[in-house]
Amino acid sequence: MEDVENKLKDYEIVREGEAEIIINKKIAANEVFYNPVQVHNRDMSVALLRTFIAKREEEHKAMMDKRDKAHNKVSQSKSSGPNGENGSTGQHDEMDVDAEKETNKVADETEDLSTEATKTPSRKVARELKAPVVLEALAASGLRSIRYAREIDVLEKVVALDIDKACIEACKRNIKFNGASAMSKIEPHLTDARVYMLTHPKEFDVVDIDPYGAPSIFLDSAVQAVADGGLLMCTATDMAVLCGPNGEVCHSKYGSYPTKGKYNHEMALRILLASIESHANRYKRYIVPVLSVSMDFYIRVFVRVFTSANEVKKTPQKLSYVYQCVGCDSFHLQCLGRTVTKNNSVKNAPAIGPVVPQECSACGKKFTIGGPIWSAPIHDQEWVVSTLTEVKSMKDRYPAYDKITSVLTTISEELHDIPLFFSLHNICANVKCTSPSAVLFRSAVLNAGYRISSTHVNPLGLKTDAPWDVIWDIMRCWVKNHPVKEQPHDSVGTAILSKSPKLEANFSRAAAALSRAQAKKVKRFLPNPERHWGPKIRAGRKITSKHASLLGPDVVNRVINGAASTEDEKVAEPNNPTTETGGDATNEEDEPSTKRQKNGDVGLATEP
Repeated sequence: MEDVENKLKDYEIVREGEAEIIINKKIAANEVFYNPVQVHNRDMSVALLRTFIAKREEEHKAMMDKRDKAHNKVSQSKSSGPNGENGSTGQHDEMDVDAEKETNKVADETEDLSTEATKTPSRKVARELKAPVVLEALAASGLRSIRYAREIDVLEKVVALDIDKACIEACKRNIKFNGASAMSKIEPHLTDARVYMLTHPKEFDVVDIDPYGAPSIFLDSAVQAVADGGLLMCTATDMAVLCGPNGEVCHSKYGSYPTKGKYNHEMALRILLASIESHANRYKRYIVPVLSVSMDFYIRVFVRVFTSANEVKKTPQKLSYVYQCVGCDSFHLQCLGRTVTKNNSVKNAPAIGPVVPQECSACGKKFTIGGPIWSAPIHDQEWVVSTLTEVKSMKDRYPAYDKITSVLTTISEELHDIPLFFSLHNICANVKCTSPSAVLFRSAVLNAGYRISSTHVNPLGLKTDAPWDVIWDIMRCWVKNHPVKEQPHDSVGTAILSKSPKLEANFSRAAAALSRAQAKKVKRFLPNPERHWGPKIRAGRKITSKHASLLGPDVVNRVINGAASTEDEKVAEPNNPTTETGGDATNEEDEPSTKRQKNGDVGLATEP
């Protein structure tokens, strides 16, 4: 017993959900990567996995009902054959053929039920849906796999992979620490995740990729390992690449070029989706995004993967290039493909462009080009609502309940068919005017006959289907009522305001200017619960003074000086009395802001 206590004296127990793991108390050791911040990521993944399992069962039941209906139709037509009371042989033969064709059609649509199903007649397919199998490509401490195994009972097994020996040893230790429920389901393997996925094609119903940095090197093998209709969950933490000024690095990893704009975090989501689609298309597969989120310091997408050569041909219609004005905040999208209908046939063709002139019609400046990005919807409204409902019904099982419900609530109110967004304060900064409240601006857009919504990516972000001509006309009308100082004649604001508005904006408050969540004052953008709430150091790296921004200067100094004690090495200290369950949500007021955008951005609360 003393030996066990001596071995565990350097470790502490970390509890998250129903899982428990033991990690080294000494930060300086840094052997296995563990970041408590990712509790948001893991909670969201558990919630989506539950929704996927429920949807999978519904789809299987619907498919079986459809198959039974077709089978019964064939049986009825055969039972009324030559020996029946009613009907002639020729007529019934024709009915048999038609019914058999329908049965075959149903069977073809559901050929992805299982590998075994494709090898047997459609009527002999096993009616029982096999339990889902999950693959975690980069397990590290194994916390995510353990949560899957312990919190979702219907899983057949969870395969946990890692190429680092220390990680697999820690993973095995933590699996054993969680008892028989984890040991019976989780299979840890010391191997390269890319090789393992390539050698197990279409074997996993769920593949989870959460690397430290870019996931690009895993995407090609991941899209091959997912079963038809399966779920691929992918995280990218290299936001400096996806949103930074070095576009050539992003292009080398993801095949897209980012542009500079307030929407860059949503553009990062769409770049990642376009990259996954590109890898899937090489194997006659395509993706259907069900949820895409930007949280904390990373992005995470949840997509389903299907196989269809015909659907792959439609991919260019889901991708677009972005034209971003270098002067004002105007941006325009150029789709890569279109459909042409001729003689009752639909063909795919390249899009007609460009959609913009050489100079911006609003300010006269040039455009930069970015992309291609995924311009189709990045969420499935039904999935988002189902997930939110499920999370609310199991509040006690999600440690980060407040965070994930706030994100899902905001996503459920987004305009899902509108790519990218703009910042209200930024367009006010273009014309150097005081900013109207979001309620007033939304009302003006709604009164003009267009749609508008917020976005989960940015508290000040607005999505709308109104063209930029309308948006700038609304700002021109606003400036008429709230005059600005004279600006240099060659400034962007002067060029925009020099044009007369063609639309007379109506700023009277519209009923739909506030969403249901905003009207009920639901907290949508929560503050960080602790100091230094962000990325941590890669496992195996030595802690130096440059890591002060990640761990805090006090902790780094103690580690470097070798004086870190067990209590002193706790990284997270409360930033203020506000916890994740507290804090004020970002809500809009009816009165105009009294600060100019140039000064207002500095202290602006952003998405944690």
